[in-house]
Amino acid sequence: MTKTINQLMNLKGRVALVTGGAGHIGIEAARALAELGADVVLADMDYDKCKGLTDQISKEYGVNTFPLALDLGDDQKVRASVAEIVEAFGRLDILVNSAAFVGTTKLEGWGVPFEDQSADTWRQAMDINLTSIFVLCQAATPHLKASGHGSIINISSIYGMTGPDMRLYEGLDMGNPAAYGASKGGLLQFTRWLSTTLAPEIRVNAMTPGGIFRNQNEMFVERYNQHTPLKRMGTEEDMKGAIAYLAGDLSAYVTGQNIVVDGGWTAW
Repeated sequence: MTKTINQLMNLKGRVALVTGGAGHIGIEAARALAELGADVVLADMDYDKCKGLTDQISKEYGVNTFPLALDLGDDQKVRASVAEIVEAFGRLDILVNSAAFVGTTKLEGWGVPFEDQSADTWRQAMDINLTSIFVLCQAATPHLKASGHGSIINISSIYGMTGPDMRLYEGLDMGNPAAYGASKGGLLQFTRWLSTTLAPEIRVNAMTPGGIFRNQNEMFVERYNQHTPLKRMGTEEDMKGAIAYLAGDLSAYVTGQNIVVDGGWTAW
């Protein structure tokens, strides 16, 4: 008998790990999964914020939650975190890789002109934005295979697909780090590589947001809106549908794909 849409969306009994769980997209990803019935682990360096959020999500959606302090720069802790989750919940079904250094991250030699960007910061960004995801996916693979519904969702960026339009930043104290685009582009290729390598037991897809409004400079926002067919920046809520779709059986025959949620930015 054909399943209903509600049955295909239902994540009850599944366990999801969301990295960057204290961040903007990570929080909304966790909410989307919890709303569909999944138990949720929020992992972030900011344990106190994760604890507050997991308590809130558990109360709001009636699911089990677990806050996890996680330094993605420590390979041993990354691997141990997966074992800790499986010990607590008995399984792992969904992995959302949302943690990353982003364009506004305060790092030395980061959001500055290319000539001033730091090679050390480049290496650090590659380590967090790409290498840590390699380690986490590797550690999670046996458990995701055992799930029968294993799904990995990697959060990329439009700057992993296109070069930046630096006219957006003219006259503003804002920048676009080379390491950000390079790491996010690498993540898209890693998504494709994993999708064929881990099939058929695990599906691996990416979700690529466009620029998200977070009270940026008014001139930047106006420039960005004019560059976007839908004439606005995104919101965290705009990302929830794609996360919900990729996490569960609605997308049971979808792997190796990149769902772009950018208001049409990359269509031009």
